[in-house]
Amino acid sequence: MRQPNQTLYEPLTREEMVRVIEGRGCARRIPVLLHQWTYPSAFADPADRAAVEALLAAYPQDGQFIRWRNVEMYDAPDDDPQYRWMAADRPEAPAAKAIDAQAPLADWDMLEGMLAAFPSADYPGLFPNVPDHDGRYRIAHWWFTLFERHWSLRGMSNALMDYYTNPHEVHRLFRALTDFYLRIIERARDECGADAIYVTDDLGTQTGPFFSPAIFETFFAPYYAELIEAAHQRGMHFWLHCCGDIEELLPRLIELGLDVLHPIQKFAMDETRIARQFGGQLAFWAGFDVQRTIPFGTVDEVRQEVRHLFDTYHRPEGKLLFTLGNGITGDTPIPSLEALFEEAFAYGTDIVERNGRPVRGR
Repeated sequence: MRQPNQTLYEPLTREEMVRVIEGRGCARRIPVLLHQWTYPSAFADPADRAAVEALLAAYPQDGQFIRWRNVEMYDAPDDDPQYRWMAADRPEAPAAKAIDAQAPLADWDMLEGMLAAFPSADYPGLFPNVPDHDGRYRIAHWWFTLFERHWSLRGMSNALMDYYTNPHEVHRLFRALTDFYLRIIERARDECGADAIYVTDDLGTQTGPFFSPAIFETFFAPYYAELIEAAHQRGMHFWLHCCGDIEELLPRLIELGLDVLHPIQKFAMDETRIARQFGGQLAFWAGFDVQRTIPFGTVDEVRQEVRHLFDTYHRPEGKLLFTLGNGITGDTPIPSLEALFEEAFAYGTDIVERNGRPVRGR
């Protein structure tokens, strides 16, 4: 009988994860990091929440996530009143709730003041809850990097126009953000022993990137190059969550040194073509579809889709990790979620045994 706090599988070690990501061989099974996107709080029914919590306790996560204290737009912690993006009182919430309902940096004339009061990445409380080392791979994580932070400050419509109307100001903002993140990368390694930096930046719509490759090259590539290089210099991998169809940007992201990409969004990107064209050039953190398949598919369809993703992305040298494509939603049937976990671990073990034997040692 399984004892309390004893999982059905042993978590993969740091060494196994490094080997898979770097394409030097498989682990005992496909790495699974489902906890990152499985939130019991998404479920309204207490019984469902309890079932999700039991599921998370029954299966391991093949990594430790270390989250830094996010910089809020207007709210600062008591011990550092400058640790916020906007040095101003929070305005009254507008009646409109669209993505452009608020633009905290409403005018570029405000940029000078914002930069003068920019938060410091030396904030002592940056990493408030660092887990103890337990032999697993450690991933330092933050939300919103360049594009997402840009539009959160300027509003989506303004942001997309800024690349044409205010390029100098965009570069000043991105320079300040990049310098801030570079210091976080240093601290993540030195203070937390992180093995990876994992960031988010949704660069894609359902049918293609938000902007042309030329815009990406001018405004994003130089700063991403710095962040990725800083991680690599400290012996860390660089992970990127990027929703939407970014196939057009993938060759450049690979050139910049991206190590791990999530989620290769179902119905926005063709996973078979992506795996065939880019397999082996970076590791895929394949994300299971949360929009259609798991909330509305049958249990058998969920299991079939897990097998399809593993069959599509698996390579004998590794380069495949698994998770959800985004946060689980409260309309997900619990039996479907249970099937997802069961199949990911069982089939992830089987496919390695059949098609790519684990490499022993480093």
